[in-house]
Amino acid sequence: MIDATTTDVDVLVIGESLVDITTAGEEAVEMPGGGPANVALGLGRQGIAVALLTRLGTDPRGSAITRHLERSGVWVLAESFGAGPTSTAHAHILDDGSARYEFSIDWTASRERLPVRPRTIHAGSVAAFLPPGDEVVLEQIDRLAPEIVTFDPNIRPALVGDLDRARVRFEEFARRSTVLKLSDEDAGFLYPGLDETGVLTTIGRLGPRLVAITRGARGAVLAAEGRVVEVPGRRVVVADTIGAGDTFMASLVADYPALHDGDLTEQTLRDLAVRAVDAAAITVSRPGADLPWAVELSVAS
Repeated sequence: MIDATTTDVDVLVIGESLVDITTAGEEAVEMPGGGPANVALGLGRQGIAVALLTRLGTDPRGSAITRHLERSGVWVLAESFGAGPTSTAHAHILDDGSARYEFSIDWTASRERLPVRPRTIHAGSVAAFLPPGDEVVLEQIDRLAPEIVTFDPNIRPALVGDLDRARVRFEEFARRSTVLKLSDEDAGFLYPGLDETGVLTTIGRLGPRLVAITRGARGAVLAAEGRVVEVPGRRVVVADTIGAGDTFMASLVADYPALHDGDLTEQTLRDLAVRAVDAAAITVSRPGADLPWAVELSVAS
């Protein structure tokens, strides 16, 4: 673990960590998870200097998550630990490999001044919508004032509550964001009645420079500076889809900073999308949120 002084890091991820309890048939398996924690994991495995502000209990599950993240190079901030049990998500794997979730989540985030100076802050998922921690995430972004903010709402309808409130909160994050990724299901929840073009236009007007919509097996679309690029999905044997969107997001978070001061051409957008789709294909080919390492991404490219 990095010495807890004020330290420059490439990325600070803020959001929930939890234990994924995956049930396929009669068998239940526990694995560390949570969308933001998965993004941090993926960044650490790519050699990115990444810190994580999350919420963990001082229980065996919290310890298991911490060890799992630290083995992949993630600095789990001391401010992440508190009383109460570590959160869980019970994922029931369906016949097509998709997952249906049941959550037991407590999201409280530290308001303390953090010992990091990040170039990028990534936020999203339950942590962006669930009180009382959602307000704290915004406070930390505003306090730390990073050069780049990335955001993935990763909507869980059972947890975000009223649609109007969820949309307001989403748009507060979108206005602070440089790069914003959402799934086609997220888009349908937040903006029912709008087609994909309408969603991209609406979100783009809020301020993000780059907006991505993932389409599951059908690939993804990226939009930036008036350019729109679509890429297909990859044909793979799917073990399950846990962590696919987080892998796509981690790829964007890792690759975008090198492009921040340049022109986002159609070829640049295509390269970003292809790399992210290829990374997600690796994750879905194996069980759980087992995001790829740098060497695997090098082979894939």
